[in-house]
Amino acid sequence: MKPGAWKRWAAVSAVVLAGAAGVWALARYTALGRAVTWERQASPGDLSAAHAFLADNCAACHTPVTGITADKCIACHADSRVLQREPTAFHATVGSCRECHPEHQGVAARPTAMDHAALTRIGLDKVESGDKQAADRLRRWVADGDAGPHPGITRHETALDCAACHATKDRHQGLFGKDCAQCHGTTKWTIPEFRHPSAQSTECAQCHQAPPSHYMGHFQMVSKRVAGQPHADVRQCFLCHQTTAWNDIKGVGWYKHH
Repeated sequence: MKPGAWKRWAAVSAVVLAGAAGVWALARYTALGRAVTWERQASPGDLSAAHAFLADNCAACHTPVTGITADKCIACHADSRVLQREPTAFHATVGSCRECHPEHQGVAARPTAMDHAALTRIGLDKVESGDKQAADRLRRWVADGDAGPHPGITRHETALDCAACHATKDRHQGLFGKDCAQCHGTTKWTIPEFRHPSAQSTECAQCHQAPPSHYMGHFQMVSKRVAGQPHADVRQCFLCHQTTAWNDIKGVGWYKHH
């Protein structure tokens, strides 16, 4: 061995050994969950708190090339009460989850972002899988214009069957039919354009149903006495109530029953 060659050999050996030790240490730390894994390096952001335990297991939700598929979600959520009770049972037939349940938004974020437009696309795809001609007609109808019946909803969203999901929340008791989109938008239930009929109206019962307490002894013993209307009938809302709010009682003001 030439003079000085052993020093170069020793230096190279030290580098190799140090590299091997580093690789072993990284593998060891990764196995113990104390180092950044490739999954975390490739992640677009932290998972929500509910899914945080899957941070190092991308394959639990993602399928190579395909991406996120509903079967991966169903594998964990098949027994969820959301799929089994109204008004959320519609989830059982949607067949697609990622459109309304985005992840990687951070630990504090709730993985729910209701998107009616996404539901419309999913519905059109399901219609097409059963009746392509019907789906084509529906798509053409949607494409005819973006304007819906009012600014709170698009023509695209009016293709949805609102009652299929919201029937259990119908405060109109079915009196206005099932076409919620005639009045309501998809961002909130309240209707800015709505103006209550005249305070002089006596036909309140056309739209309002008295609460359960008005059909019990509470109405006789408390409600009538508070309002000073001992002979009021349960359908004569106008004798006691103002049109500003149910708890705004004529001659009394704001009254909290409980």
